[in-house]
Order: sequence, then structure tokens, then C-alpha cells
Amino acid sequence: MVKHNNIIPNIHCGKKYCESSRGPLKVRLTLNQAGKKKSRRLARAAKAAKIAPRPLQLLRPAVHCPTQRYSAKVRLGKGFTIEELKAAGLTAQYARTVGIAVDHRRTNRCAESLAANLARLEEYKSKLIVFPKKRLSKVKKGDSTAEECKAATQLKGTVLPLAGPSKDIVMADVPSQEVGAYTAMRIARKETKVAGYRIAVINRKDK
Repeated sequence: MVKHNNIIPNIHCGKKYCESSRGPLKVRLTLNQAGKKKSRRLARAAKAAKIAPRPLQLLRPAVHCPTQRYSAKVRLGKGFTIEELKAAGLTAQYARTVGIAVDHRRTNRCAESLAANLARLEEYKSKLIVFPKKRLSKVKKGDSTAEECKAATQLKGTVLPLAGPSKDIVMADVPSQEVGAYTAMRIARKETKVAGYRIAVINRKDK
């Protein structure tokens, strides 16, 4: 029995970490974690080689995190809104074919987010190389030239990643003052304290 006024021991040691004649395995093991990591990496490499020279990832918009606590943080969202695509002169059907993610559920609530994502779309369009549908067909409107298609390379990583906040410390010049800040605070506190007394004295003189 335990000493003092402690909880009565009632632990359950019925979990089985290996299969036996008494029953099957009751605990889910993740002994294949390293193997699954390698499988995902090889699957990504195989997909990238299959769709080359297209990038493996899609272009994502810059959105603010939900709730008031995290609303100041900017991250990559699911897809661009229909309004943003329309402002950039694109349709949702065409945007999906050139590596742009589309989210028909999201809406723009301010002009700042619309302008920021519109700038991302314009930058992406300026760097975009569109191959013709058939290699031997003539170059149509919106397609890139043969020289640009030949010089195209596959982009690895995030498409147009967000710029992180600057870590540089900005030093401001402190203006010279005849009266220091501490002295000015003491004088203001004293003036506030005796303001009522001075007003009373002035009223007595007026009478």
C-alpha cells in the first residue's frame, strides 16, 4: 500500500506491443517512419521528372491568418479568388492550366489584399513560359517563343515565396532637449497637482 494520503494505484497495463496467442496488437506502431519519408521523397522526385519543366508546386496567394491573435501574420493560402483572377485578366479554367491555384470559396474583404495578390499574379505572368499544346504546332497568342521554351528550366521549391520581415535594427536619432524627459514629467506632475489650488487663489483675488 502507498504511504500517506496519495491516490490509490490503479494503473492499466493491458496494452500489448506485440501479437501473441492471447490477442492481436493493440498499439499502433510507427516503425516505418523513415521508410515512408524516403517513399514520399522519391514520389515527389518522380512526379517532378514526369511533369518537367513545369514546377512541382502551384502559385499560392498571400493571406492573413484567422482570428485577432494571428491576423498580423501573413502566410500562403489555398488559392486565388475569382475577383483577383479577373483583375489580372485570367479565368479560373485557364489559371489552373498554368500552375495557379484557384479557391472559389475565398473572398476579398479589403482592397489591400486584392492589390497584393494582383501584384503576385502580374509578377508570375511576367516570368511565365507557356508551351504550345503541340510541339510541332504554330505559336499562338499567349504562347512563348521557341527560344524561351528551349531555355526553360524546372523551378524547385515554393513558387514566389513570401519575403520575411526585415531583421535589421533601425537606429533613430534622439533630438537634443534643453529639459530632460524626467524633469519635464516631474514638472508636469507638479503643475497638475497644484492646478486646482492656483485656480482657487485666482478666484479669491477676483472677489
